[in-house]
Amino acid sequence: MGKYRCTICDYIYDESTGDANGGIKPGTKFTDLPADWVCPVCGAPKDMFEQIKQET
Repeated sequence: MGKYRCTICDYIYDESTGDANGGIKPGTKFTDLPADWVCPVCGAPKDMFEQIKQET
């Protein structure tokens, strides 16, 4: 499961936990989020997020 960071406010969307307040279930991939989903902290659209590289 990946993590994505909002480049505006640094909120982290974690695919393993989802976004309970936004009605997004745990395990929801970032690419499967609705097109109108926005950062729950600052309201930035999905295109303002960047994937966090996982260390191996």
